[in-house]
Amino acid sequence: MKENNEDQMLTGAQILMKILKDEGVDTIFGYPGGAVIDIYDELSRTDIRHILVRHEQGAVHAADGYARAKGKTGVCLVTSGPGATNTVTGIASAYMDSIPVVILTGQVPTHLIGNDAFQEVDIVGITRPCTKHNYLVKTAEELAGVLKEAFYLARSGRPGPVLVDIPKNITKTKVPFRMPEEVNLRSYKPTYNPNQKQLQKITGLIAESERPVIFAGGGVVLSKGSNELTELARKAMIPVTTSLMGLGAFPASDPLWLGMIGMHGTYQANMSVGDCDLLLAIGVRFDDRVTGRTDSFAPKAKIVHIDIDPTSIRKTISVSVPVVGDCRLTLDHLNQMLDQNKIGDLRQRREKWLNRISEWKKSNPLSYKQCDIIKPQYVIDTLFKLTKGQAIITTEVGQNQMWAAQYYHFDKPGHFITSGGLGCMGFGLPAAIGAQIACPDKLVVDIAGDGSIQMNIQEMATAVQYSLPVKIVILNNRYLGMVRQWQELFYEKRYSFTAMEHAPDFVKLAEAYGAVGLRATKPEEVMPVLSEGLASDKTVIMDFIVEREESVYPMVRAGAPITEMLLV
Repeated sequence: MKENNEDQMLTGAQILMKILKDEGVDTIFGYPGGAVIDIYDELSRTDIRHILVRHEQGAVHAADGYARAKGKTGVCLVTSGPGATNTVTGIASAYMDSIPVVILTGQVPTHLIGNDAFQEVDIVGITRPCTKHNYLVKTAEELAGVLKEAFYLARSGRPGPVLVDIPKNITKTKVPFRMPEEVNLRSYKPTYNPNQKQLQKITGLIAESERPVIFAGGGVVLSKGSNELTELARKAMIPVTTSLMGLGAFPASDPLWLGMIGMHGTYQANMSVGDCDLLLAIGVRFDDRVTGRTDSFAPKAKIVHIDIDPTSIRKTISVSVPVVGDCRLTLDHLNQMLDQNKIGDLRQRREKWLNRISEWKKSNPLSYKQCDIIKPQYVIDTLFKLTKGQAIITTEVGQNQMWAAQYYHFDKPGHFITSGGLGCMGFGLPAAIGAQIACPDKLVVDIAGDGSIQMNIQEMATAVQYSLPVKIVILNNRYLGMVRQWQELFYEKRYSFTAMEHAPDFVKLAEAYGAVGLRATKPEEVMPVLSEGLASDKTVIMDFIVEREESVYPMVRAGAPITEMLLV
């Protein structure tokens, strides 16, 4: 790390800018206020780009989307009190999905902490359960070291959000500054390189197995291990399924692709895991939406679990071979070992297994029947064909999210950005803003429901202010669709408070914000509306009036084995 020869006398706000520059931060998403006014004053003197959001929750989601699309740590800056508490949902979402974000919050002066001062809140206490770590800076002298630690913790090991709470007086205080040396925390030493003996066991299991399946998750995407995963699958002729967070880790165009696993996974993915004799679980945490009833999950298989977080291993599912290590490095080691052990061409050994999977694919493929009312699946299907799968897709949460996962086919990592673990409505639009800023030359589309989009619709103003050509595709069924689906299936169609009959006119709303608004009410209008909207260089809302009571299938009932699916 760089070091100055002489100490400089700098304010806390100036020190913060020095650290941000040293960490390579080029963009901050934020909302100013009294407790951070000195930071904002100093920020105006730098070349760091600041994106003014319209709500602090939007700031964290935007930083999250930026981090995923850019592959680096996202940063947001908010004031104390309500500014800080408004970030909590975004922080929890980033925490559940292991996304590196540094959240900078203002705080009342140190001498007022604990006195119920104006806009004082214990944000460190509030966010302790949903951050990887958090700090209350107590002196200006420790600020630089704390900030360097925060960035290191956010991006290393299993990534996650780190919050730094900075009292106002510290941002004004001048202290000697010297760039800190490399961070070295004795109590925090992530294991990156896997145990070689464990890897030898895995290569033996791969060579012996007749019905193997790879189950990959978000850890593969975060570790940038997609190429190594693809190499392993093709080399050992192992079919691949992924979690929602793992979509894009393995190309959907590959014949070995099974589709997504779990509650709304494909028939062939769920059946393959139910019948496999070896399951290689890589960068996953065995979420309940994936496993269904745990005592029936992969009952015939020896399970290998590879993850950088040792606390995730054996947390939910018993495994035969645990491996703690970085997913990319571990996959690279495995590929080298398979080459050295000369396992040969396993195509013939896998032929019977792959043929069975092929029959599952043919027997119950993902499908829908387009009629005189727009089917939401048709909108996603058409979007995929028009964009040739090259767009970055963000989603809101609910049916729109599941249809996007099913019908938009991802060949590359980092092109599917969604709130997986927390399932946070209102995520998609601010995340799309962050992704568009991270990747200005790429097409970014937020697939939304009419319920979810209203959670953070104010961020339309942000998109328009910064001339971001984000596209919003609304699957408008005038319901809270996923809850309605459960009410239909399990509550005798008692649609208790899920109808949204008085949604706004989204076309007029788009125009009110200074964006483009388009609408399709008939199937024949879907292609023209999408074509026009995607071709625009402005922020666009495309409102598709879809079949009101369309449901997402396949579906696994809560608590049932994933092999027991509702197919229609």
